[in-house]
Amino acid sequence: MKNLLIFGVGLIGGSIALKVKKDAIFDRVIGVSRHNGRSLDDFVKKGMLDEIAVNVEEAISTANFIIIATPVAQTKNILKKIYPYLNADCLVTDVGSTKSEVMLDAAESLGDKFDQFIGSHPIAGSEKHGPDAADEKLFEGKNIIITPHSQANKVQLDCLWGFWECMGGIVSSMTPSQHDEIFSTVSHLPHLLAFALVNLINKKNSKDQLLEFAASGFRDFSRIAASSPEVWRDISLANKKAIISDLTLYKKEIDVLVEFIDNSQEGNLNDYLSKASSTRSEWAEDKK
Repeated sequence: MKNLLIFGVGLIGGSIALKVKKDAIFDRVIGVSRHNGRSLDDFVKKGMLDEIAVNVEEAISTANFIIIATPVAQTKNILKKIYPYLNADCLVTDVGSTKSEVMLDAAESLGDKFDQFIGSHPIAGSEKHGPDAADEKLFEGKNIIITPHSQANKVQLDCLWGFWECMGGIVSSMTPSQHDEIFSTVSHLPHLLAFALVNLINKKNSKDQLLEFAASGFRDFSRIAASSPEVWRDISLANKKAIISDLTLYKKEIDVLVEFIDNSQEGNLNDYLSKASSTRSEWAEDKK
């Protein structure tokens, strides 16, 4: 019998569970969830789980595949927890949005079993979070990044690649450092800017009036500020070097805008906005 064990049955973990159950990819799907107010019946009715692990050590020892789908700050402790009970044929992955720190944690925590761990990052999500936001189609047509290392088991690497293809994803690989630099710019920075915009409004005496008249521009820009604070706190701290570098560069772009506007540099401002508009339009066209 093939068992899948998922730590963290929220948006990502729950979406994986739904797809696995729907397509019968594993015989049993077992969850370890902090949503303790939810009964097994809740997860069963949603088609997510066969079982909530009561004896976590036993669930680890009988698992063929373990997915860590918790906020990234919890990954190291989970890796330490699974190490003593991890059987030799079990593949372990995570779904975190940062990779360099996770890979170091895995090497330290798993030691002689490090070859059984390969990092993953499905580029799919939502500003919604928790098991109620789970969607079996979440990964369809989405990029999935895996970050294999030199000690990774080739057979298990092929299995992980195939698993994400079964999820409907488009799989590619890169180094952890490449991953963290890329996603600092195109994911982590935009989320933090959305949080910052909303907090700018929070600090204004006219907050209520501002929100009353806010429309599509604010809605589009701020949507991701509704994301899980815990998740984005952990991501920010785990990828701090790349994020601080990008925030510093972004501040310089703000300074450029301030100069153009303050000095009424109409031509420079138009060129600046046109260049950004063109790049954004080309990107959107390529994504069709």
